[in-house]
Amino acid sequence: MLECNRFIRKKMKLPMRIIALVLPIICIVLLLSQTAFAKNTYLINDGGRVVIHTTYATDPAAVLDEAGLELGADDIFTTQPGLGVSEITVQRKQLITIIHGGKTLEVVSYGETVEAMLQRLSLILDKEDVVSVPLQTQTFDGMRITISRSVQVEETYISAIPYETDYCYDPSLAEGEEKVLRPGVNGELLCTATVVYLNDEEISRTVLSEDVISQPVNAVVAVGTYIEQAEPETEPAAPPTKPTTKPEVTGKPIIGNGMITTPDGEVLTYTHVEEFKATAYHNSDPGCTIWTATGTLCRVGAIAVDPKVIPYGTRMYIVSNDGKYVYGIAVAEDCGGSIKGNRIDLYYDSVEECNRFGIRNCQVYFLG
Repeated sequence: MLECNRFIRKKMKLPMRIIALVLPIICIVLLLSQTAFAKNTYLINDGGRVVIHTTYATDPAAVLDEAGLELGADDIFTTQPGLGVSEITVQRKQLITIIHGGKTLEVVSYGETVEAMLQRLSLILDKEDVVSVPLQTQTFDGMRITISRSVQVEETYISAIPYETDYCYDPSLAEGEEKVLRPGVNGELLCTATVVYLNDEEISRTVLSEDVISQPVNAVVAVGTYIEQAEPETEPAAPPTKPTTKPEVTGKPIIGNGMITTPDGEVLTYTHVEEFKATAYHNSDPGCTIWTATGTLCRVGAIAVDPKVIPYGTRMYIVSNDGKYVYGIAVAEDCGGSIKGNRIDLYYDSVEECNRFGIRNCQVYFLG
């Protein structure tokens, strides 16, 4: 009986042992299967488009496929684990066109800076090179980049000095009518400049020096002042219309570049100019008659000179230095005891005019 009980106890212990061995294995398998089938959350960044996708998949390519993000042949992605969320960054292929040295290059980029891309491509820039976009610009699909080379040269050239136009009155022309008495001539300027060219196109010019080769010759234009008198009318004539603005006319001679244009439009040429001290006289002065030393009649325009300095018969144009007196054309026909050296004596028709003139320094232009 005792042996029978022992046998029964042995039979009961065997299943218990089997259960004890199998139960832990089952627990381990259940735990592993729960881990394997847990859902994962991914943060996907596709060129500014952000997608959050939860899946049981663990392969990034499968995750992107599930999220509906199709990759091209040259598109790439990178992964980075996060706190409870894995990050997938998609980098799409960008086609970039680079024009450099007359050649066109088609290259691929993935959103780097222009500077980084050029360094990756071993395109070394010289200091004369100019890039069409800032180097820190992020690349994008379809981007065009032009690398141009600037050239700096020193050039010498002749530039024009524009002439101006001087006006004088002419009573022989109808009012408002103009007549060119002397055409203008541009002057010439020899210039030296530093010029910068970019792809054979000038982008800057810095003038280093300017030397005058010839001065401009101003044009002289006569402006008519003659107004024809209208026939008397039985009815009052309509008031004249307001005249248009006329060019500025000074009423003084225009002198320069060997030419004199008088206020009445006559053009004279002179060879040189000198400064003389001038006085004034009248034929009633002591020692004077109505005749000059050369036998001509005393008159305005016949002046006294030192014949050793200014020979008789010399034609001149005389203007006082202060600009108050324009004596005009004069001829050396007389002399005087006190007129020696750089002295001249101008004839006037009255003693009052002589007193008003007094003693003045004058510019004497010797006419050709």
